[in-house]
Amino acid sequence: MENIHNRRVIPEVEPGYLKQLLPDTAPEMSECFDDIMKDVERTIMPGITHWQHPHFHAYFPSGNSYPSILGDMLSDAIGCIGFSWASSPACTELEAITMDWLGKMMGLPNIFLHGSGEGGGVIQGSASECILVTLLAARHHALQERESMSPLIRNDSNLPKLVAYCSKLSHSCVEKAGMLGFVHLRQLDVDDNLSLRGNVLEAATQEDKKLGFIPFYVCATLGTTACCSFDNIAELGEVCVRENIWLHVDAAYAGNALICPEFQHLIKGAENLTSFSCNPNKWMLVNFDCSLLWVRDRLMLTSSMTVDPLYLQHKHEDQTIDLRHWGIPLSRRFRALKLWFVIRSYGVTGLQAYIRKHIKLAKLFETYVKNDARFEVSAPVNMGLVCFRLKGPNSLTKKLNRLINEAGQLHMVPALINKNYVIRFALCAENANENDIEFAWKAISAIASTLLARPSVEKSVSEYRASESDEEERSEETSEEDEEGDNAFMEFDNDIIFDESSTRMRSVMFRRSTFQRMISDPKCYDPKARGFSRGGRRRYMSESCSKRNPLSFDEPIFNF
Repeated sequence: MENIHNRRVIPEVEPGYLKQLLPDTAPEMSECFDDIMKDVERTIMPGITHWQHPHFHAYFPSGNSYPSILGDMLSDAIGCIGFSWASSPACTELEAITMDWLGKMMGLPNIFLHGSGEGGGVIQGSASECILVTLLAARHHALQERESMSPLIRNDSNLPKLVAYCSKLSHSCVEKAGMLGFVHLRQLDVDDNLSLRGNVLEAATQEDKKLGFIPFYVCATLGTTACCSFDNIAELGEVCVRENIWLHVDAAYAGNALICPEFQHLIKGAENLTSFSCNPNKWMLVNFDCSLLWVRDRLMLTSSMTVDPLYLQHKHEDQTIDLRHWGIPLSRRFRALKLWFVIRSYGVTGLQAYIRKHIKLAKLFETYVKNDARFEVSAPVNMGLVCFRLKGPNSLTKKLNRLINEAGQLHMVPALINKNYVIRFALCAENANENDIEFAWKAISAIASTLLARPSVEKSVSEYRASESDEEERSEETSEEDEEGDNAFMEFDNDIIFDESSTRMRSVMFRRSTFQRMISDPKCYDPKARGFSRGGRRRYMSESCSKRNPLSFDEPIFNF
């Protein structure tokens, strides 16, 4: 950590590099630990993307701190498997206590706390797990309710009618949860502030009910991955209460900021939520994995995950509960230790100062962008994330992002906001400061100057400006010389409008595969890997899927 700034942020390796450096078979005899550590530097470190580097600005923060590392080391040394209270009482009880601490720090309603005797919280591995668990629980309760209303109708006949909802900007794990849960998922449009509103959800649920379908689950987002926008959970909650729909809020990144009172207005209407999740391993200095999930009613979650009538084991007067049935795995690490270490080491005020510092630095970077006439900010800067782009065709920002990552001084990843290709600048390092922001902007500005000086780029920008009023962008009319380097991502489909109710499934599937490439494709940073994992649309969808109307739910949405 002391010397990480001397390393390159992202590696200069090609896919498969490690196989060339390590033997094909495991060693027969034990090896000296010093030799193993030498090989760490020789073989492993050249292939590391340094998420803790002061110039790493991709994705979201990967939380880390000295107290958290020590807490995890102690957990590993203790080595308990906390699947029940009896298997390790402290593991169970400390988790319930720290979950209540965080719930109070974030301003969650009392009904979500263990102390209320109604709800409670548990530590999961990731936000993806939280979404999958809550969707499965919601599905279970929806089917049970329908069966109680019509005892002669089997649950499996109602399953194809279940419909879940999220916004077009929700994380891809919501879609994955829908696939694993075998339910239909509608991705709804957002307003000008990139927020999912109650009237949009209301219209979608009424439309589906008229067609004979069963709305049962909504996943709202506080702090979307692409641009850190916020769905209106107060409005969504009112709709979900009226329609008896499970409302889960995914606040993986931005939820951490709720420990600062000035941001707690974002959960206005939280009393109407069914569940809420947040990842301290993103923005609260806790190392991975540590995703917090609260539910307002223990029975809603535990009864759907187990048939064991003894799932609640009240111990002593504080009614600490057995958490083993609140997630997918039975085995549980002692993750509450690192959370406990961090909260006690920094205190609430220290963690608040850390969050506010990142937000202040993001605003500083926003100022740099706004003061340069070549650039524009693409979304409101709400937290520690700034989305920006070069004024001009999408291909111009694509090239800039590629050149920045190839240079190796910085690392940033792109996103697609409506039809705009943008670069995400995220504050990630614990000790980030104003010098880091100045360094980043100087590097970005210098690379942009070099790019804009290319004759082919000047021509492309001139053509774009001359046709700004045209409905169809001429962004892809670049020279053949630049086109190969611009092919890091597939060409965007003009028909993509992010509303499943008015677009073909082909476009929906294409959009999600594009997002996956944005966050995982080696070509994002290594020009040598441009031929790796290359593929066209047909790789991601079948002919039957591309021709299907998403509102004709007569067959599964996803073709396995």
